[in-house]
Formats: sequence, C-alpha cells, structure tokens
Amino acid sequence: MTMPDNIARSDQTMREYQFTDHDFQTIATLAHQRYGLHLQPSKKPLVYSRLTKRLRALDLPDFESYCALLSDPRGHAEQSHLLSALTTNVTHFFRERHHFTYLREKILPDLVEKAKNGSAVRIWSSACSAGQEAYSIAAMIRDACPEASRLDIKLLATDVDPQMIQKARQARYDRDQADAIPDEYKRLMIEDDGGQQFKIRQDLASLVSFGELNLIGDWPMRRRFDVIFCRNAAIYFDKDTQVRLWQRFADVLQDDGHLMIGHSERLTGPAQSEFRSVAITTYQRLPRNTALARPQTKD
Repeated sequence: MTMPDNIARSDQTMREYQFTDHDFQTIATLAHQRYGLHLQPSKKPLVYSRLTKRLRALDLPDFESYCALLSDPRGHAEQSHLLSALTTNVTHFFRERHHFTYLREKILPDLVEKAKNGSAVRIWSSACSAGQEAYSIAAMIRDACPEASRLDIKLLATDVDPQMIQKARQARYDRDQADAIPDEYKRLMIEDDGGQQFKIRQDLASLVSFGELNLIGDWPMRRRFDVIFCRNAAIYFDKDTQVRLWQRFADVLQDDGHLMIGHSERLTGPAQSEFRSVAITTYQRLPRNTALARPQTKD
C-alpha cells in the first residue's frame, strides 16, 4: 500500500464541491482510525482531488453528505472505496531489487535446507498491493527450490485494500509490467497468451495465498515467520503507529528471521534493540535470549 506525493493545488480547485476543514478532519480521523493513514492538513487538496470522483459516482452534492455516508452503518462499503481513492498502489515486479538479491543469495539457501529437513518455512508479504511483490518472492523461491510446492514452504500475501487483493488473485498484468521482470525470471513467471496482458504461471501462483488484512488490526496468524516484507507502507503511518508495527513484526518473526522495509523507512522504538542491520533496509531478528531487554512501559 502506497500513498501519492502531495500535489500543490490552490483552493480554486475546490470549487466544484464544498470541502470544509471539518469535512477534511472527519475523513482524516476515519482514515487514521480504520487504516492507520496519517493525513496532514497539507493533504487537504490531494484528498479533495482524489474523492471528487466518489462524490460524482454517488451523486452527492457536497463533502458533508459524503462524510455522513461514511459515518452511517449503511455506508460501510464506501470505506473500502475511500481507501482505494486515498492510496495509490504504485509498484512493480522486483521493486528495490537489492531485497530480492539478498533473499535469493543469503536467506533462501538456509530456508530451503530447513524445508528439506521437514520444517515449515513461512514468508509474509504484508502490504502486497496488486501482488507484484508476492509473485517476485515466489519466483525467488521457485528458482532456489524447484520442488517448493512439495515442501512445507508457504508465502502469505496480504493488503488492506480488498480491490488490490482481487487483482492479485487474478494474477494478470498489463504487458508493459513485464519489462521490470529480469530476463532470467520471465520463463519462471510468465504464461504468455499473446494478448494485451500476461498471466503469472499457475505453478508459481500456487505458492502464494492472498488475503485481506489491516496491519493496524488483529493478525490471525499463529505461526512465526522466517521473512517479512513490509515496504513503503509504514512511512504513511504516524510515529506511534510505526513503533507499534515494528514491535509486532519483531514478535511474529522467528529468531534470526528477516524483516525488509522500504528505502525511506527506518526502525524506531524498542524494536530497534531486537534487530541488527544486515543489508540495505534489511534487518535480522536477534535470538530472543540475546536481544537487548525492552524498556518497560506502562499500559
């Protein structure tokens, strides 16, 4: 999940619909409480430009009416459209390639050996958008272990946006997105039917399980993960939410497991003492008996 950069616009762009500071605050509060999004006042023109399409689609006269819909139980479904409008899922296959290189060369050899010895291996793409990250990880797994589907290796991919999860499950992408796939992996990944889109090969797609999940909500998973990807999502949370998220990742990682975050993100809070940096925005979970004690905080 990623949000677009702020776009400087004058108040003249807000003439089609009345959009008061109170309307903005109502939307910002809901977006924060429901999805963890941190919308600063400077984002008001951007929020307006993103949501006017929803007002037109719903035939609403102003933002006050839209806010009333969001607050009404009958408008619960609109919250999903709000999320999609406020977030721009701009991503591509093998984005930030250094993470995939490290995964393939430094992490997967040990995990493949672990799986071959009968143990479970779990990897989590926690803000997977339309699935490009997850399928890139799956390609690394298949390359490192052609028999992966016969072993207990599972890749979970989640996103807060149900529309993105639907696209990810379809495993179909516009032809130009194949340009980001390295040539050596195109054979593993692409099932080419000659149309305007290509489809991810079924044997690769079968390695991934997609599901809707809100990172600031409950996590139903019970088994700890060996690797977690959470890239270019936490940067759009406020500092307190980030601190909680990093600690939750530390809690659900295996000892010596790895966490990969976005190039603009940094670990903060008590979780810093439970990781060591091993590569660019790549961290390894310290064994629990050697990690520094967390500072005690009151509830």
